[in-house]
Amino acid sequence: MSYQIDLAGRVALVTGASSGLGEQFARTLAQAGAAVVLAARRVEKLKTLRAEIEAAGGDAHVVQLDVTDHDSIKAAVAHAETEMGTIDILINNSGVSTTQKLVDVKPEDYDFVMNTNTRGAFFVAQEVGKRMIARSRGTAPGTFTGGRIVNIASMAGLRVLGQIGVYCMSKAAVVHMTRAMALEWGRFGINVNAICPGYIDTEINHHHWQTEAGQKLVQMLPRKRVGQPQDLDAALMMLCANESHFINGAVIQADDGFAV
Repeated sequence: MSYQIDLAGRVALVTGASSGLGEQFARTLAQAGAAVVLAARRVEKLKTLRAEIEAAGGDAHVVQLDVTDHDSIKAAVAHAETEMGTIDILINNSGVSTTQKLVDVKPEDYDFVMNTNTRGAFFVAQEVGKRMIARSRGTAPGTFTGGRIVNIASMAGLRVLGQIGVYCMSKAAVVHMTRAMALEWGRFGINVNAICPGYIDTEINHHHWQTEAGQKLVQMLPRKRVGQPQDLDAALMMLCANESHFINGAVIQADDGFAV
């Protein structure tokens, strides 16, 4: 007996889709049948990903999005719904980091991280959430009421790590934001959950794992390995599935046991 999650007929918005986890999330959702809206600042990379998804038989659309710009958020969500239909799934994935001791953090460093990871994530979810709530109340068009919002936090939001204290703070806020949204929006059939990835090998950090410092860190991990973006597919699909209506406010560690 096999079990398959089918997202045909659903529209999914993925932020930060131009690379790394966002790119993988978009591919996975498209393979499951969702029409995927690819959102990021680097539009050319999104166009390449769209072509690859369409070549594989999927459906994708590109919108430019800067999550630090509130007007950009509103415009991107409106454009996405105009082109693809109402958004049923949000993968709230955009994120940045800096590496430094807390005593060396400058205001611009703090704002760089917080404006994307916390403020940006909040207002993206708010804009999509408003539209999901309106459909649930019957004041906006759409055949599917409720929705799925998956906030991509981090195991650094659950366990403080050296040299990236502000990043840890920003992702801890995303964890609590997830719970607050789940509590407030659950009555409208909207499920809000979070995934907290551990160390994942992506194009941004790939070179680090080959260095002496990177190898030293790997040896400190419970199973002495870093994950691959596809290692998060199972958690992602579970939270996006139509059948996951009883999972709300969950914060799922996907870190190979690092935060234990």
